[in-house]
Amino acid sequence: MSPGDPYFDWDWTFRHLDDIWVQLYNHLFLTVLAVGIGFVISLPLALLVVRRRALYAPVTSAAGILYTIPSLALFALLVPIPGFGFSVKTAEVGLVSYTLLILIRNIAAGLDSVADDVREAAVGMGYSPAQLLFKVELPLALPVIVAGLRVATVTTIGLVTVTSLIGVENLGQLILDGINRLFNTPLVIGAVLSIALAIAADLALLGGQRLIAPWTRVRGRSA
Repeated sequence: MSPGDPYFDWDWTFRHLDDIWVQLYNHLFLTVLAVGIGFVISLPLALLVVRRRALYAPVTSAAGILYTIPSLALFALLVPIPGFGFSVKTAEVGLVSYTLLILIRNIAAGLDSVADDVREAAVGMGYSPAQLLFKVELPLALPVIVAGLRVATVTTIGLVTVTSLIGVENLGQLILDGINRLFNTPLVIGAVLSIALAIAADLALLGGQRLIAPWTRVRGRSA
Protein backbone atom coordinates (compact mmCIF):
# COMPACT_ATOMS: atom_id res chain seq x y z
CA MET A 1 0.00 0.00 0.00
CA SER A 2 1.48 3.30 -1.09
CA PRO A 3 0.96 6.63 0.76
CA GLY A 4 -1.50 7.85 -1.88
CA ASP A 5 -3.77 4.79 -1.75
CA PRO A 6 -7.16 5.03 0.03
CA TYR A 7 -7.56 3.32 3.40
CA PHE A 8 -10.42 1.18 2.04
CA ASP A 9 -10.91 0.23 -1.62
CA TRP A 10 -14.61 -0.22 -2.38
CA ASP A 11 -13.91 -1.16 -6.00
CA TRP A 12 -11.77 -4.13 -4.86
CA THR A 13 -14.53 -5.13 -2.44
CA PHE A 14 -17.27 -5.24 -5.10
CA ARG A 15 -15.01 -7.17 -7.48
CA HIS A 16 -14.33 -9.82 -4.82
CA LEU A 17 -17.80 -10.18 -3.29
CA ASP A 18 -18.10 -13.82 -4.38
CA ASP A 19 -14.80 -14.70 -2.70
CA ILE A 20 -15.79 -12.80 0.46
CA TRP A 21 -19.10 -14.68 0.73
CA VAL A 22 -17.31 -18.02 0.27
CA GLN A 23 -14.86 -17.17 3.06
CA LEU A 24 -17.72 -16.05 5.32
CA TYR A 25 -19.64 -19.29 4.65
CA ASN A 26 -16.52 -21.39 5.33
CA HIS A 27 -15.92 -19.51 8.58
CA LEU A 28 -19.49 -20.16 9.72
CA PHE A 29 -19.36 -23.81 8.66
CA LEU A 30 -16.11 -24.47 10.53
CA THR A 31 -17.52 -22.80 13.65
CA VAL A 32 -20.84 -24.66 13.64
CA LEU A 33 -19.12 -27.99 12.99
CA ALA A 34 -16.59 -27.49 15.81
CA VAL A 35 -19.13 -26.34 18.40
CA GLY A 36 -21.59 -29.06 17.35
CA ILE A 37 -19.02 -31.84 17.67
CA GLY A 38 -17.76 -30.32 20.91
CA PHE A 39 -21.27 -30.33 22.37
CA VAL A 40 -21.90 -33.94 21.33
CA ILE A 41 -18.67 -34.96 23.11
CA SER A 42 -19.19 -32.70 26.14
CA LEU A 43 -22.79 -33.64 26.98
CA PRO A 44 -22.13 -37.29 27.91
CA LEU A 45 -18.89 -36.33 29.67
CA ALA A 46 -20.73 -33.71 31.73
CA LEU A 47 -23.46 -36.22 32.60
CA LEU A 48 -20.76 -38.67 33.65
CA VAL A 49 -18.96 -36.23 35.95
CA VAL A 50 -22.23 -35.10 37.51
CA ARG A 51 -23.18 -38.70 38.30
CA ARG A 52 -19.62 -39.71 39.27
CA ARG A 53 -18.08 -36.79 41.14
CA ALA A 54 -14.69 -38.45 41.44
CA LEU A 55 -14.29 -38.11 37.67
CA TYR A 56 -14.91 -34.35 37.59
CA ALA A 57 -11.33 -33.32 38.33
CA PRO A 58 -9.64 -35.78 35.89
CA VAL A 59 -12.03 -34.97 33.02
CA THR A 60 -11.88 -31.19 33.44
CA SER A 61 -8.12 -31.33 33.96
CA ALA A 62 -7.65 -33.19 30.68
CA ALA A 63 -9.91 -30.70 28.90
CA GLY A 64 -8.04 -27.87 30.62
CA ILE A 65 -4.70 -29.10 29.30
CA LEU A 66 -6.06 -29.04 25.75
CA TYR A 67 -7.48 -25.56 26.34
CA THR A 68 -4.15 -24.15 27.52
CA ILE A 69 -2.18 -25.29 24.45
CA PRO A 70 -1.61 -22.27 22.15
CA SER A 71 -3.73 -22.70 19.03
CA LEU A 72 -0.91 -22.26 16.52
CA ALA A 73 1.27 -24.72 18.44
CA LEU A 74 -1.54 -27.29 18.50
CA PHE A 75 -2.11 -26.99 14.75
CA ALA A 76 1.64 -27.28 14.17
CA LEU A 77 1.71 -30.50 16.20
CA LEU A 78 -1.21 -31.99 14.27
CA VAL A 79 -0.01 -31.13 10.74
CA PRO A 80 2.86 -33.68 10.59
CA ILE A 81 0.60 -36.56 11.73
CA PRO A 82 -0.33 -38.86 8.80
CA GLY A 83 -3.90 -38.26 7.69
CA PHE A 84 -4.00 -34.70 8.99
CA GLY A 85 -1.68 -32.26 7.21
CA PHE A 86 -2.98 -28.90 6.03
CA SER A 87 -6.65 -29.84 6.13
CA VAL A 88 -10.05 -29.11 7.62
CA LYS A 89 -9.63 -32.22 9.79
CA THR A 90 -6.58 -30.70 11.45
CA ALA A 91 -8.44 -27.45 12.00
CA GLU A 92 -11.50 -29.17 13.45
CA VAL A 93 -9.56 -31.36 15.89
CA GLY A 94 -7.93 -28.23 17.27
CA LEU A 95 -11.13 -26.19 17.33
CA VAL A 96 -13.19 -28.92 18.99
CA SER A 97 -10.57 -29.40 21.70
CA TYR A 98 -10.92 -25.75 22.73
CA THR A 99 -14.69 -26.07 23.24
CA LEU A 100 -14.57 -29.03 25.62
CA LEU A 101 -13.56 -27.34 28.87
CA ILE A 102 -16.10 -24.54 28.46
CA LEU A 103 -18.97 -26.85 27.53
CA ILE A 104 -18.28 -29.61 30.07
CA ARG A 105 -18.08 -27.11 32.92
CA ASN A 106 -21.22 -25.22 31.91
CA ILE A 107 -23.33 -28.31 31.26
CA ALA A 108 -22.25 -29.77 34.61
CA ALA A 109 -22.92 -26.45 36.37
CA GLY A 110 -26.33 -26.22 34.74
CA LEU A 111 -27.29 -29.71 35.87
CA ASP A 112 -25.99 -28.98 39.36
CA SER A 113 -28.22 -25.90 39.51
CA VAL A 114 -31.37 -28.03 39.38
CA ALA A 115 -32.81 -28.20 42.88
CA ASP A 116 -32.92 -31.62 44.55
CA ASP A 117 -36.58 -31.20 45.53
CA VAL A 118 -37.45 -30.71 41.84
CA ARG A 119 -35.75 -33.98 40.99
CA GLU A 120 -37.47 -35.74 43.89
CA ALA A 121 -40.86 -34.41 42.79
CA ALA A 122 -40.28 -35.67 39.23
CA VAL A 123 -39.22 -39.11 40.49
CA GLY A 124 -42.29 -39.16 42.73
CA MET A 125 -44.44 -38.52 39.65
CA GLY A 126 -42.98 -41.64 38.05
CA TYR A 127 -40.40 -40.08 35.72
CA SER A 128 -37.80 -42.49 34.41
CA PRO A 129 -34.12 -41.41 34.47
CA ALA A 130 -34.32 -40.49 30.79
CA GLN A 131 -37.53 -38.48 31.31
CA LEU A 132 -35.98 -36.78 34.32
CA LEU A 133 -32.98 -35.74 32.25
CA PHE A 134 -34.74 -34.55 29.10
CA LYS A 135 -37.96 -33.16 30.58
CA VAL A 136 -36.68 -31.66 33.84
CA GLU A 137 -32.92 -31.36 34.25
CA LEU A 138 -31.81 -30.20 30.80
CA PRO A 139 -34.65 -27.66 30.36
CA LEU A 140 -33.92 -26.12 33.77
CA ALA A 141 -30.17 -26.16 33.07
CA LEU A 142 -30.67 -24.55 29.65
CA PRO A 143 -29.66 -20.96 30.58
CA VAL A 144 -26.29 -22.07 31.95
CA ILE A 145 -25.74 -24.47 29.04
CA VAL A 146 -26.53 -21.78 26.47
CA ALA A 147 -24.19 -19.39 28.27
CA GLY A 148 -21.43 -21.96 27.73
CA LEU A 149 -22.41 -22.39 24.09
CA ARG A 150 -22.24 -18.63 23.59
CA VAL A 151 -18.72 -18.43 25.03
CA ALA A 152 -17.57 -21.50 23.08
CA THR A 153 -19.04 -20.18 19.84
CA VAL A 154 -17.54 -16.70 20.10
CA THR A 155 -14.18 -18.19 21.09
CA THR A 156 -14.28 -20.60 18.16
CA ILE A 157 -15.09 -17.83 15.67
CA GLY A 158 -11.93 -16.07 16.79
CA LEU A 159 -9.83 -19.24 16.63
CA VAL A 160 -11.07 -20.16 13.15
CA THR A 161 -9.12 -17.19 11.77
CA VAL A 162 -5.90 -18.83 13.00
CA THR A 163 -6.58 -21.91 10.87
CA SER A 164 -5.91 -19.81 7.77
CA LEU A 165 -2.22 -20.22 8.65
CA ILE A 166 -2.52 -23.93 7.81
CA GLY A 167 -4.31 -23.21 4.54
CA VAL A 168 -7.95 -23.56 5.63
CA GLU A 169 -10.21 -21.15 3.75
CA ASN A 170 -12.11 -18.68 5.96
CA LEU A 171 -12.17 -14.98 6.86
CA GLY A 172 -8.69 -15.37 8.29
CA GLN A 173 -7.42 -15.72 4.71
CA LEU A 174 -8.58 -12.17 4.01
CA ILE A 175 -6.80 -10.91 7.12
CA LEU A 176 -3.64 -12.82 6.21
CA ASP A 177 -3.77 -11.57 2.63
CA GLY A 178 -4.12 -7.98 3.83
CA ILE A 179 -1.15 -8.33 6.19
CA ASN A 180 1.07 -10.02 3.60
CA ARG A 181 0.34 -7.40 0.94
CA LEU A 182 0.11 -4.42 3.31
CA PHE A 183 -3.35 -3.90 1.82
CA ASN A 184 -5.97 -2.63 4.27
CA THR A 185 -9.13 -3.61 2.39
CA PRO A 186 -9.13 -7.43 2.78
CA LEU A 187 -7.70 -7.06 6.29
CA VAL A 188 -10.53 -4.75 7.37
CA ILE A 189 -13.18 -6.90 5.68
CA GLY A 190 -11.93 -10.06 7.35
CA ALA A 191 -11.71 -8.44 10.77
CA VAL A 192 -15.08 -6.65 10.60
CA LEU A 193 -16.92 -9.72 9.31
CA SER A 194 -15.35 -11.89 12.03
CA ILE A 195 -16.53 -9.47 14.70
CA ALA A 196 -19.99 -9.19 13.11
CA LEU A 197 -20.26 -12.98 12.90
CA ALA A 198 -19.37 -13.34 16.58
CA ILE A 199 -21.98 -10.77 17.62
CA ALA A 200 -24.65 -12.29 15.36
CA ALA A 201 -23.96 -15.81 16.64
CA ASP A 202 -24.12 -14.68 20.26
CA LEU A 203 -27.45 -12.91 19.71
CA ALA A 204 -28.82 -15.88 17.74
CA LEU A 205 -28.04 -18.28 20.59
CA LEU A 206 -29.59 -15.95 23.14
CA GLY A 207 -32.68 -15.55 20.95
CA GLY A 208 -32.87 -19.32 20.45
CA GLN A 209 -32.77 -19.86 24.19
CA ARG A 210 -35.64 -17.43 24.74
CA LEU A 211 -37.63 -19.06 21.95
CA ILE A 212 -37.13 -22.64 23.14
CA ALA A 213 -37.37 -21.83 26.86
CA PRO A 214 -39.53 -18.70 27.27
CA TRP A 215 -39.60 -19.14 31.06
CA THR A 216 -35.93 -18.09 31.15
CA ARG A 217 -36.93 -14.75 29.65
CA VAL A 218 -39.54 -14.24 32.35
CA ARG A 219 -36.99 -15.19 35.00
CA GLY A 220 -34.50 -12.71 33.56
CA ARG A 221 -37.05 -9.87 33.68
CA SER A 222 -38.06 -10.63 37.23
CA ALA A 223 -34.41 -10.63 38.27
